[in-house]
Amino acid sequence: MTEQLSRFITGHSGPVQSRANRCGRMKRLLVIIALFAATAAPLAATAQDSGPPPSGRQVSLSSVISAIKGRQPGRHLNTTVGQAGGRAAYIVQWQLPDGRVVIFIVDAESGQILSRQGG
Repeated sequence: MTEQLSRFITGHSGPVQSRANRCGRMKRLLVIIALFAATAAPLAATAQDSGPPPSGRQVSLSSVISAIKGRQPGRHLNTTVGQAGGRAAYIVQWQLPDGRVVIFIVDAESGQILSRQGG
């Protein structure tokens, strides 16, 4: 009967863990967490997109949208700034009148349309 009561109170049938054993496990857990944090921080920093490096003067987004509108009927959905060929570029999502989506890559310095994907 006392063995059953002991199991109920402690939650296990074995002897109660000693304080030294618990401290050893806690230290191992802290070391594992510290190692994980030390390796995760540089990975997170490299995964962040800091955008294109600062360069020359950029063409305004409104002029880029106007240039695309003159070339292709449709409407502007979204634009992000990234890089193409090591240069700053606008990545423009454009919806055609029939609903298909086209991605235009536009040089951010010259305003030249570099490529068109999809559609």
